Amino acid sequence: MQLSNRFLTLVKQQLQSFSGDESLERLVVYIAQSSEGDAPSFTMLDQWPPDGGRLPEIADDPLLRIPAPERHWFPLRHDDLLLGVLRAEQQRESEWSEQLDHRLQASASALAYSLGLELERSRLLDELHQQRQQMNLVVHQLRNPLAALRTYAQLLLRRLGPEHLHRPLVTGLLQEQAQLDRYITSLDLIGQENLPHGPEAPAPLLLPQVASKGPGLTIEHLLQPLIERAAATAALQNRAWQAPDHWPAWTQEIRPDDDAVVSEIVANLLENAFRYSPTGCPLGLSLLEHSILIWDGGPPIPDQEQELIFRKGERGSSSKDQSGSGLGLALARLLAEERGGALVLSTNPNQLDPSLPSRGNGFLLSLPPSPEKAPTGPSTTNQRSR
Repeated sequence: MQLSNRFLTLVKQQLQSFSGDESLERLVVYIAQSSEGDAPSFTMLDQWPPDGGRLPEIADDPLLRIPAPERHWFPLRHDDLLLGVLRAEQQRESEWSEQLDHRLQASASALAYSLGLELERSRLLDELHQQRQQMNLVVHQLRNPLAALRTYAQLLLRRLGPEHLHRPLVTGLLQEQAQLDRYITSLDLIGQENLPHGPEAPAPLLLPQVASKGPGLTIEHLLQPLIERAAATAALQNRAWQAPDHWPAWTQEIRPDDDAVVSEIVANLLENAFRYSPTGCPLGLSLLEHSILIWDGGPPIPDQEQELIFRKGERGSSSKDQSGSGLGLALARLLAEERGGALVLSTNPNQLDPSLPSRGNGFLLSLPPSPEKAPTGPSTTNQRSR
């Protein structure tokens, strides 16, 4: 077992805390080492005083097998496991005091508990390592069929003319394959040291973001495949779907790479709209001034649930019969705020866009202007861009 520096420091502190007791001659901490089928052996970990020289192992010192009044042993037990032992020796002319005995027992208990935590830590690190190896294998195996799907779709696209009716379907397959490939790359980044850690790290993403390739990231580039996917889903469900009829200028401005998380937020909002709104009710996506509105014409979410659904682990009454974790909206709002925006619910979509139903549910994702273009006037998030 690889012991942490934190535990080794604790051992030194415990030993040094007895340095003021002149009756003590030596303190030694041993760690139990065992292999399958063999009796445990004890290896010296640390001692006080530190300049006493390297002591022989317990099994190699025959004098330790002879009881001596000046030597006491304090087992390091945790959950019925013998993890080690604390050896204490006094000057021969000294007598053991009850107070010293209690202090040594307390020290042994603290070391045993900490050593138990070290065992648990070691076990968890081993599990994480095994899971990481398994995930690496899965990621590697997924890349092959995804590459094959891309190849087949590209070959099919070559056989279809520019005006072929089914060409958009094949193009959609290629877009979805590219998104899956980005997800696979994101999975490959999990656990790597280049990811942010600590309290200064941003809000957790649905998956680690992969740096964009190409001339630059735009909201139009992020939303276009999601809108095409939603149109196909609506067609399968015989729903009325309303997509944006144009792309405002702000959706074509270059955005920071971290804004790629917008596609994850919108994808989850669209999935919720399709999953939880009643069959047959219309839904769509509208583009407002620096805002994206995902709406449906179903029954409005009750007033008492409109903030509740943004809390982790909480779900609305319309979703009780559906599987889910209750984390999607909470994480979506957190990610929006981390990017300097906001996510709010309106049960009167037509107040945001007059062309929309008067009753329903509209999730409004507001985004700050592109850093390359500062705002020139007051925000008009309640007016539709034209």
